[in-house]
Amino acid sequence: MWRKIILCLLMMITISTVSFAHEYKEIEIFNIEKDQVIKKIPMQAREYQEVEKIIEGINNIQKKFNPLPTKGIMIKVPLEPSIKVENQWFNDLVDQVIFILPEDEDPYLLLFTDENTPIFLTFKGNMDTFLSKINFHSSQAN
Repeated sequence: MWRKIILCLLMMITISTVSFAHEYKEIEIFNIEKDQVIKKIPMQAREYQEVEKIIEGINNIQKKFNPLPTKGIMIKVPLEPSIKVENQWFNDLVDQVIFILPEDEDPYLLLFTDENTPIFLTFKGNMDTFLSKINFHSSQAN
């Protein structure tokens, strides 16, 4: 199962590289259990601003041994322009963030360093405003 989730993450990264040629970037919502993208939304300034706020709220490293859940959703958000994330856990430019929303747990996020090292981080606050802006509700995950 762990291998399947890592493969899914790598596929999402590859898809984002291929879709770079599009005129606009898309937010992709991925159902972990179904192993598929269930919704795509064009990225707009209002979503970008909300993601900036969430990233500013990073408050720790995700301390779970296996940070990838078996149920829930992941939301890949392209960031153009890139955002400089600078705190005690991460110091790099990021051009995408992946929000992980496990079932029955608090959400957290995944960033990649320039060397493509994954860093799982927690943040204060919640995702409600962002989810509202992209018009997505947890009932749509099924």
